[in-house]
Amino acid sequence: MSKPFGKTSTGILRDMKRDRLLYIMLIPGVLYFLIFKYLPMLGIVISFMDYMPFLGILNSKWVGIKHFVRFFTEPMFFRLFANTLILAFYNLVFFFPLPIILALLLNELSGKFFKRFIQTALYIPHFISWIVVVGISYTMLSPQNGIITEIIKAATGDTVNLLGNSNWFRPLITLQVIWKETGWGTIIFLAALAGVNVELYEAAVIDGANRWQQLVNITLPAIKPTIIVMLILRMGSFLDSGFEQVFLMQNPLNRNVSEVFDTYVYTSGLLNGQFSFSAAVGFFKSLISLILILSVNRAAKKMGEEGLY
Repeated sequence: MSKPFGKTSTGILRDMKRDRLLYIMLIPGVLYFLIFKYLPMLGIVISFMDYMPFLGILNSKWVGIKHFVRFFTEPMFFRLFANTLILAFYNLVFFFPLPIILALLLNELSGKFFKRFIQTALYIPHFISWIVVVGISYTMLSPQNGIITEIIKAATGDTVNLLGNSNWFRPLITLQVIWKETGWGTIIFLAALAGVNVELYEAAVIDGANRWQQLVNITLPAIKPTIIVMLILRMGSFLDSGFEQVFLMQNPLNRNVSEVFDTYVYTSGLLNGQFSFSAAVGFFKSLISLILILSVNRAAKKMGEEGLY
């Protein structure tokens, strides 16, 4: 009788020995996910307890879904959910398509030196920390002497406080994400574009297709699976508002729209010492993200795409 997957244990060991260098290179990545992603998941059990640090997990009182009930019945719940959802929607609608569009534009550049220079310039903001990005924003938008504030004042005659205006909080957050991450997001799509068969374009040119027709009929269908996979992966972090960015941009004047799940977990967990309650909030957010991934992946497969798995 043949072994599962057509491989015997001896054959698997032989393949591992042959490719041992590849497996050795895999070790740091595996350790990273085990230590920082999977092992911390064991701590989620405290969301069902009244966890006391001096008692530990084993001796803390088990309370079931008490913290979840409290969270769902608090008036703050709907505001947190709405603020997080709106920010996520802004990022999905305004940010997600931009790396695709930018990658398509970069792919049209013919000069290698100029193309690499533009790519490098677009990648640099990704490596700037959110503290620096927010610092630049505060400098440019300062009500006293910010350059953007001065331009608005010169044009309208009025002094505005964009940092303290709650209506401008979400657009500012989205613009920061666009400036910082759009260039870096093009990497995967440029790699997908590099795999498109050049002969398809040559055949299209012979048939008289212009650049727009080539884009619609060849380029976009070729990278469509990559776009679908990236969209599914995006759903996994759909409710991740970016704690550092939001927390640094938050102030008493915009708190009604800037209080999201991530900042609420920090406030209730670390500042107020409600470890079990904050763990319950984090668990709820992770559960919603998992449901979104499964739902979008299933929808993609129903539409004939391969999906994530």
